[in-house]
Amino acid sequence: MEPKIRILYIDDEANNLLAFQASFRRLYEIYTAETVADGLNILNDKDIQVIIADQRMPKTTGVEFFNIVRKAHPNPVRILLTGYTDLDALIDAINKGEIFRYIKKPWDEMELKTAIQNAFELYQTRKQLRAKVDELQKANDELNRFVYSTSHDLRSPLANILGILNLAKLQQPGKEKDVNEYFAMIESCVNKMDVFIHKTIEYYKGIRLDDVNEDVDFKKMFTDSIELCNMQNPQIVFDVHVDQPVAFRCDGFRLSLILNNLISNAVKYQRVDEANPRVKLSAVVSERQAVIHIEDNGVGIIEEHLNKIFQIFFRSTDFKNGLGIGLYIVKEALTRIGGEISVKSEFGKGTSFALTVPNQAKEPEK
Repeated sequence: MEPKIRILYIDDEANNLLAFQASFRRLYEIYTAETVADGLNILNDKDIQVIIADQRMPKTTGVEFFNIVRKAHPNPVRILLTGYTDLDALIDAINKGEIFRYIKKPWDEMELKTAIQNAFELYQTRKQLRAKVDELQKANDELNRFVYSTSHDLRSPLANILGILNLAKLQQPGKEKDVNEYFAMIESCVNKMDVFIHKTIEYYKGIRLDDVNEDVDFKKMFTDSIELCNMQNPQIVFDVHVDQPVAFRCDGFRLSLILNNLISNAVKYQRVDEANPRVKLSAVVSERQAVIHIEDNGVGIIEEHLNKIFQIFFRSTDFKNGLGIGLYIVKEALTRIGGEISVKSEFGKGTSFALTVPNQAKEPEK
């Protein structure tokens, strides 16, 4: 059952308030007030969607009240009830955006009901529009940051390569050992550029490609991710546990993107002095969802950084020159498939991520 439209009706005549409640109490969630002060108190306390006010009140008119209200509470849609024709005032109020429409008193119940429904639809449309504007603003801000950071991070290794090449040109003949060191430095810079370009492609695919649900085998998906990431540190021991008694369907590309980034981080951010580096992977699958845990005994994350790690280009640590985009890709892809993620970490001891991903498998036919 959908929630009722929340209406505030302001009128200095108690009989009108009672008549309105008697006519519409079953259809709407109604709040009434006899004074402007009482009306403002209700607006401050309740999430009102439609305001109805009488034009002729002792201390102020309905139009004057709306002019006050729309500055502090611009979202509710405003309807004016008037028992007399003050055409100039009505036109002025409509032109200034103070009222959505006006209804003559005594009102026609069907006309007022239609006006309320139209006002509510306008309220919903404006709300959706504001959400879209906020979403576009966020996307625009992130795009600006992405372009700036990408330009900076790609230019940095290029500048290093040019500097190394200039040093190599100045190198005296017969210093092959030093030249080989220069080549190693160039290789490191190129590898860094390659990783960043790869992450940029992942980011693009994650936000652009259509959702495609497919059967997911978590054992195979874990194995593929381990093979992809293990070359970073062959010493790491992987402890894998999968409990998948039922079929699981999901966007396989995005789920793979999520696991690859999280497992890659678990491998990359290991402590150099850790004698037994390990990564624990588990997935417990039900008809409703999959619960996934990825835990490592690596460098960990500082507590005050935990609420920032999913922001684009936020680097929790300078360890191994992280790019600050992997966890952002994880969060965006997980949101796209309707999942959630939480993190626990202790600096110097390790990090644990917990994910829930809804199962999109169809119910079997009865």
